[in-house]
Amino acid sequence: MSAKEIVQKFYQSDVLLEPDTVKEFLHPEVILEWHSTRGFLKLKKTDILALSSEFGKAYVRSKSRITHIIAEDNLVSVRYSHYVKTIENPREEMLLAHFMVIWELKGNKLYRGYQMSQL
Repeated sequence: MSAKEIVQKFYQSDVLLEPDTVKEFLHPEVILEWHSTRGFLKLKKTDILALSSEFGKAYVRSKSRITHIIAEDNLVSVRYSHYVKTIENPREEMLLAHFMVIWELKGNKLYRGYQMSQL
């Protein structure tokens, strides 16, 4: 499977709500550097899995709508909008944020991520 295909599978519907599935995509030494509207976060594997677990508790559906994806060797850039449905209102889809991320893969796993998000 190519680096681009791995990243596309990672952003398929509901994957981010399932920590066990997310864990399969992550390199043991993964680091995600995230510049968000709340500031800078540097997340390790346990942090990413904890975030996925929290998402799974708050949302019943998760969908990433990819608008751009570019791959070169082991680097994949993705621009997408992340939509969710909450437990309180499962019929209404709401925008969580817009994202731009560059993933470096190592051993067919997500190894280094550089992400920016905007509400």
